[in-house]
Amino acid sequence: MRIDIVLAGVGGQGVLSVAAVLAEAARREGFCVQQTELHGMSQRGGAVQAFLRIADAPVHSDFVSHGTADLVLALEPLEALRQVAYLKPGGLLLTAADPVENIPDHPGREQVLAWIATLPRTAVVEAAELAREAGAPRALNTVMVGAASGVLPLRVEILRACLCEAFAAKGERVVQQNLAAFEAGRRAAACAPA
Repeated sequence: MRIDIVLAGVGGQGVLSVAAVLAEAARREGFCVQQTELHGMSQRGGAVQAFLRIADAPVHSDFVSHGTADLVLALEPLEALRQVAYLKPGGLLLTAADPVENIPDHPGREQVLAWIATLPRTAVVEAAELAREAGAPRALNTVMVGAASGVLPLRVEILRACLCEAFAAKGERVVQQNLAAFEAGRRAAACAPA
């Protein structure tokens, strides 16, 4: 078994936090894990990309090749589209719905989502809205961890434990808000076509 994941978003969204939580959960499950990230002007809202490879045998490279990813997990839909070439046939593009309009000629939400709708296997999650409803507007990334949990071989209780540890230093209130965001993502993905 091997699952190759490409994570994408823009600086400040928590792409690297998502990668760290998923990698730690996979390690706790006993899987071999390779993780790497590529980011340029991430502090200024630029693109952030991470590769995560999970397997039941050693993985010798931390890079995912074009046409081999099982999952593109994106926190921003235009960044999701930029990663489509990584998907293998039958791979899933799972993205948050709301764009970060950080470039002058951004095509806008409706156009980006229309392009995504033309792809063979996609699920779009209203992650920003769900994060707000959970009381944690900045927890869009945690919503997307919840959304991805249904397609990854990681037990929910392990993911919850990793999230609790990731946010423990910020206090119990933040931990509970992120757990609520995680559960909202799980519910949303269960209802989304894929």
